[in-house]
Amino acid sequence: MPDPQWDVEILNVTKQFGDAKAVDDMTLRVERGKFYSFLGPSGCGKTTTLRMIAGFEEPTVGEIRIAGKNVEGLPPYKRNVNTVFQSYALFPHMNVYDNVAYGLRQKNTPPDQIKRRVGEALAMVRLSGREKSYPKQMSGGQQQRVALARALVNRPQVLLLDEPLGALDLKLRKAMQLELKTLQTQVGITFIYVTHDQEEALTMSDYIAVMNAGKILQLGRATEIYEEPETKFVADFIGESNFVEGYVRELDGQIARVEANNFSIDANKRAGITVGQKVFVAIRPERIFLVKEPFAGLPHQYPGKIEAMVYSGSTTMYQVRINDQVLLNVREGNAGKVDAASDLRVGDTVWAYWEPQNARVLTA
Repeated sequence: MPDPQWDVEILNVTKQFGDAKAVDDMTLRVERGKFYSFLGPSGCGKTTTLRMIAGFEEPTVGEIRIAGKNVEGLPPYKRNVNTVFQSYALFPHMNVYDNVAYGLRQKNTPPDQIKRRVGEALAMVRLSGREKSYPKQMSGGQQQRVALARALVNRPQVLLLDEPLGALDLKLRKAMQLELKTLQTQVGITFIYVTHDQEEALTMSDYIAVMNAGKILQLGRATEIYEEPETKFVADFIGESNFVEGYVRELDGQIARVEANNFSIDANKRAGITVGQKVFVAIRPERIFLVKEPFAGLPHQYPGKIEAMVYSGSTTMYQVRINDQVLLNVREGNAGKVDAASDLRVGDTVWAYWEPQNARVLTA
C-alpha cells in the first residue's frame, strides 16, 4: 500500500550522462503538502532531479514514486505533476483565459467546468479580470502568475518549479517569494522548488535539500540548515560565515576548545569530534559583537582593528583583523542609529565577542 505521508519518493536514484553523474545515489522522501527546495550551485544536479520527477528524464538507476506509484516509463502528461519554468512558456497568441484553460481543453474537460476552474485559478493568483489580456500586455510578475494559474488549474499532486523567479528584478522577486509561499499554504499542494538563491530557499521552504555534486549534503528545515550546518560547504553556501581553522585542544561538556592562530575559541561541540582533530569554526557575521572597550570579567574577547567597512542601509559590514592574523566579517544592524557610520571607523581598535553556542565546529 502507498504511504499517504509522501507525495514523491526518490529511491537510490542515479542519473548518468556519459561518464558524468548528474545525480549520485539520491534518496529523498517529500512530505505531502509541504514546500521543498532543492538548493545548490549550478551543476549540482537539482534541475536534473526535478526533470526526472516531471518525466523529462529517466533515472539511470533507482526508482521514483509519485503518490506511492512507480512512474518509470510514464510520460510527463501522464504524471500527476505540473512544471513552472523560468521562461513562463506562455502562448503569446492566446489571452490569459485561453492560456490557463489550455491543459483542461486537452483533457476534454466540459466547458462549464473549464470556466469555473479557470476563474478559481486566476482568483488564487490575483488576476481576476485579466482574462482577455495577452502576455505582451502584462508585466513579468503578472506573466509568472499566469504560468502558476495554468499549472494549478490542473490540480496536480505536485507542483514543480524550476527557478521560476530568475527573470524578475530583485524587488519583484522578493514580493513573489512571499506570494508563492502564501499560495502554497492556501492550496495545500506539494511544491518542489529549484533555486541557487539561498535567500529564496530560506524565505519560502518548509524543508531545504542542499545539494552539491549530485548528492544531498543536508536536508532540514530552514532554521536547522542555517543554524546547524553539518558541513563547511553548507555553512558557506547558506548565508555568510567566517571560518577559522584550528585543532581541538580540549573537550568540556558541550564545548569544544579550538586552538587557532595562537588564540583559543570556545565553540559548540558536535558528535564525533575528538581531541587533536583538525576543524573549522564557523561564526555568522551577525553573531559577532564589537565594542571599543572590553567587558570586565567576560571571557573570550578578542582584540582587533577595523580594516574596512561597508554601509548598506539596514546593516554595516566591518572587516576586523583579530590578533593581527584572522580577518573576520562582522555585520551589525543599523536600527535606531542616527548615523551608523559614526559609531566605528576604519582604523579603530575594537574587541570582538561572540557566545560559544554561536560558534559551530565543522570537520575539515
